[in-house]
Amino acid sequence: MQRKLPNYLRTYRKRAGLTQGEVAFLLSGLSGAKVSRDERRRRRPSLQTAFGYQVIFGAAAHELLAGLFAEVEQNVIRQASLLAKRLGAANGNAGERAPRMLRLKLKALDAILSRRRRG
Repeated sequence: MQRKLPNYLRTYRKRAGLTQGEVAFLLSGLSGAKVSRDERRRRRPSLQTAFGYQVIFGAAAHELLAGLFAEVEQNVIRQASLLAKRLGAANGNAGERAPRMLRLKLKALDAILSRRRRG
């Protein structure tokens, strides 16, 4: 598996022929320095800024910010595993007899955990 870069903002910006200042202008309110810090992972872009990058570069935010996405994904998967264990232990692994809401929760957690197995 090929290792992902922390982010691809600079790559996409260069491909588009835009300067950091021009990207900042498109994002209304950002400075070229902030775009630079985003590119170098010196700061985490806000959700609004991440969506702005998505619009500008025509690529999904999780692809543009691959390193941040991977970090968040791993944290959620780890927490999902812990929560699944807690819920299972709290209910004594009741299986089919488990209350409907618990079954729904465990199904949602299993979907999250299956991403780890695929990745």
